[in-house]
Amino acid sequence: MADQAVLTELDVLAWSAEAGFPSVFKSTQGPGFAFFSASNPPEAHLVAELGGRVVGYIRLKAPSHLPENAHVIQVQGLAVHPDARRRGIAARLLAESEQRLRGQGTKKLTLRVLSTNHAAIRLYERQGYAREGVLIEEFLINGVYVDDVLMAKRLS
Repeated sequence: MADQAVLTELDVLAWSAEAGFPSVFKSTQGPGFAFFSASNPPEAHLVAELGGRVVGYIRLKAPSHLPENAHVIQVQGLAVHPDARRRGIAARLLAESEQRLRGQGTKKLTLRVLSTNHAAIRLYERQGYAREGVLIEEFLINGVYVDDVLMAKRLS
């Protein structure tokens, strides 16, 4: 909980039109916004520090509440402070998540990424994630239709 303010600020700094949704970005700017919530509790996050300063996070959650889907976890947020990028922090967050999830019996880690977020797609591919599908023109962002790329990595 002590990291809530810095994680909120990190979300604002890490946001870009290629990586996120303007509607979500605007909602994090208003009074009363809390990074942690009942649906996004602290325990759903791993936080990265560099030199004693919080520089990134990954949010990991079940994609559904169905027991038939319990072996799958989804990345539902990954951000690195702009000043700390290109240092392998996102890759380390993914690797640490994978290691922890394997120990908990998770068999598959999934994520969704906007097709315009080329840097993230390259990162995920380098980390062994494969494209499993594309939802064509799934979002209309700033007047442009954007595909939603579905990616996953088998952990067993």
